[in-house]
Amino acid sequence: MPTNDIKFGGLAGLELIASEFGPGDGFPVLLAHGGGQTRLAWTRVGRKIGAAGYRAIAIDLRGHGDSEWSADGAYDIADFAADLVAISDQLDRPPALVGASLGGMAGMIAAGELAPDSFASLTLVDVAPKMEEAGVSRVIGFMQAHINDGFASPEEAAKVIADYLPHRRERKSSGNLDRYLRKRDDGRYYWHWDPKFIETLTKSRSDGNDAQEDVLKSLSKAVSKLTLPVNLIRGGSSDLVSEDAVAHLRELVPDAQYTDIAGAGHMVVGDRNDAFCSAILTFLDQVHGKKRAL
Repeated sequence: MPTNDIKFGGLAGLELIASEFGPGDGFPVLLAHGGGQTRLAWTRVGRKIGAAGYRAIAIDLRGHGDSEWSADGAYDIADFAADLVAISDQLDRPPALVGASLGGMAGMIAAGELAPDSFASLTLVDVAPKMEEAGVSRVIGFMQAHINDGFASPEEAAKVIADYLPHRRERKSSGNLDRYLRKRDDGRYYWHWDPKFIETLTKSRSDGNDAQEDVLKSLSKAVSKLTLPVNLIRGGSSDLVSEDAVAHLRELVPDAQYTDIAGAGHMVVGDRNDAFCSAILTFLDQVHGKKRAL
């Protein structure tokens, strides 16, 4: 299926790059990736959603992939959330928002606090207002480990990923990693995102438990205000979203739909892509199926 790359203006006009799949007049589904990823993480999902008649729009979040980096290091959750609202304003109607990890956190703030009418539904992919500290630390530790020295080759980066995701060792080839790495003048390869992003993230954590609790409280407050259809898709083996976190979310949003995908960890889309696609399309068809095209 052909893919078109398009541009959006984010907060303060920051340029955001996206890929779209499916008919241009289809019901829009906005796909927001996790921290340290790019829109390419959604490629197979976008194709399947597009083939089902929706207009899937996979974005590179600010400071990631081909989107513009923030000159002043504006990488707070509120900045990502404001970008999502700005993109929605440039579409012909409020989209269904699907956010994984960082994208989901931004989605909670965007739909619950900033502009509730900007989105038609919200799907959270292995992220919730309550998260396990050990899982969060593992994700951030992985992103921070090679921020300054990079890698000697894509193969070295592939080994680091394989060690981080041991259940995916059969897919540790470096063949597709060029899309996620940038080769600098020193000949080394670096992740395709702004180092200031992880610096902002780690600084907020170094401010202490109170700061971290404030973030989770703000997410809970935002989710408690949601009035749109909410969907949670969790990796059955996730070390970030526990069953207790699921229960907490469903207390805040009693009507929220929930799918637990066995055999998947935090990286649900990459771990069990077919199962994820089935789950997200089931939800989209149930909530938006009659509005696939104008």
